[in-house]
Amino acid sequence: MQKRCDRNRKRSKRRAIHCPIHGCYLDSVSQKQSLFADRPGQLQQRGVNRKTALMLVANQTAVPLEGEWLEAFWCPECQQTKWYHVRKMDARTYEISVAPQELWQQVQGVIDPKGNPSVGEFTRRQARMLGFNGVKDFRFVH
Repeated sequence: MQKRCDRNRKRSKRRAIHCPIHGCYLDSVSQKQSLFADRPGQLQQRGVNRKTALMLVANQTAVPLEGEWLEAFWCPECQQTKWYHVRKMDARTYEISVAPQELWQQVQGVIDPKGNPSVGEFTRRQARMLGFNGVKDFRFVH
């Protein structure tokens, strides 16, 4: 016979994501940053055959990677926040690893730290300037 409290518990349980160093629960401190593949090789690494990977990338600019994302977690033992690559293995199991730099290029909606490659250096410098001192870059010829 089940206990009443077990039977009536409808709320979802806490995700079982533990610190790889200490084994304690990790607290999420960010939104999930969804991952996308934009090259066939990225899909092939995840078990998609070459032909299917080529077709998917040709038909869609970016293919969403199901069950994978980047997320920041706070570890109470380490006393710091780290970004992890999270993979959902099944309904209650997750595999995490420290997020490598190259995965950030596969996240939608995150600003590239190097900036937009189509923007020139002059425009980038002007955008970073505060105040009205940007006029000094323009030399007026009399």
